Amino acid sequence: MNPKALSIFVIVLVLGGCIGYGVSLVYTPQILADVLPNNYKSRLDELSQQYLSLSGDYNLTLDQLKVLQGKYDRLLEEQGALTEEFEALSEEYAALDEEHSALRIELNETLEEYNSLLMQYLVVTGQAPLKPQPLSEDTIRRDFAWVYGGKTWALSLYVPEQLYLYYSGRTRVPTEDYSVYVTHPNDDEYISTIVGEFNEISLEEGYSEKQRVDLVIAFVQSLPYTPDIVSTSFDEYPRYPIETLVDGGGDCEDTSILTSALLYAMGYDIVLISPPSHVGVGVAVDAEGVYWLHEAKKYFYIETTGEGWKLGELPDEYQGEQANVYPIIPIPVCTHQWTASILRRRLTIVADVQNVGTAEARGVKLYVAFEGEKGEIWNPEESAFYNIDVGGEITVVLELNVPEHVRTRLIVRVLDPWGNVMDESQSDWFETN
Repeated sequence: MNPKALSIFVIVLVLGGCIGYGVSLVYTPQILADVLPNNYKSRLDELSQQYLSLSGDYNLTLDQLKVLQGKYDRLLEEQGALTEEFEALSEEYAALDEEHSALRIELNETLEEYNSLLMQYLVVTGQAPLKPQPLSEDTIRRDFAWVYGGKTWALSLYVPEQLYLYYSGRTRVPTEDYSVYVTHPNDDEYISTIVGEFNEISLEEGYSEKQRVDLVIAFVQSLPYTPDIVSTSFDEYPRYPIETLVDGGGDCEDTSILTSALLYAMGYDIVLISPPSHVGVGVAVDAEGVYWLHEAKKYFYIETTGEGWKLGELPDEYQGEQANVYPIIPIPVCTHQWTASILRRRLTIVADVQNVGTAEARGVKLYVAFEGEKGEIWNPEESAFYNIDVGGEITVVLELNVPEHVRTRLIVRVLDPWGNVMDESQSDWFETN
């Protein structure tokens, strides 16, 4: 065969094969579809529709993802801005808090200085030594007359109203040691003005130390005896010295507190003597009669209620009775209030402890426990030791487990460093689960 014709033949053969192969690729699915049974054709159509639907859902999800990513990025930016703003505000708050604390300290110091100056002013303007003085709206006038040494003595006092209101507004101190009423410092300057009058009389009359004491005793005994239930509607209502002077009398503890304050300010060594249901005064002077020994020293008894009782004389009903002796020294007196709650057999108590005495309370602690009807004690807890300034207050929080299936009550005690009870309270009885 001619070589040229052979070449043309080969080329035509190759092109034909390629065309045939392409035609087979295009038409084979249709051929297969034509030859497949009807149920396979339906399934193929169904899968094709599902594929198209899923493709649409996928594209939609991608679009939503892009939107959420944008929101997330914006939130991150906002978070960063808010964090910076929070840090700036925290720094500003800390600075303001520090400034506020400094201002409070300055305010308290200023108020203390103001109250001190005001008290000095009232004392100076309120005293009137045995001579007429114009009555001020800021003072309360009280006139006294008593007999001693064959003479009648008179004394007019102008008590600063603010001083009286201060003491009459104070909460009564829950203690049998009434020395805390004697040693309170806010009336010292005014008491000294009264003592000056007694000293002047004693100097003019040439009285001895014992006669000076008798002069004060006669003055206090001249005040009317008034039971607390009559004058205040309270069974017990001890008065500060200024109150007894303005109120014009009182019962045995009131006149004993006043006598002690006057003699103590005159420099005498004084104690309060308390037989059962009574209060008197003891003074360490050279005298005769009934006395009590305290720290190896004789304190002769003074009866402050009723006229005519002399130094060393004791009413018959108290003869041979034991008595508590309280020296006239500043003492701490602690009171407390509390609330409690129970959650999941765990009791939390929050107690406010206040020092209403005249000396710092050192080494005070709070004791809490559950008590049974026969005196059983369950799950006691104690706080750390605290020091509380005069007039100061602390808050103590304690937790303790609640005993199961018992009849009990909560007891709360304020203890001194030696474990003595300074104040105590109890809850109502209740049943635990």
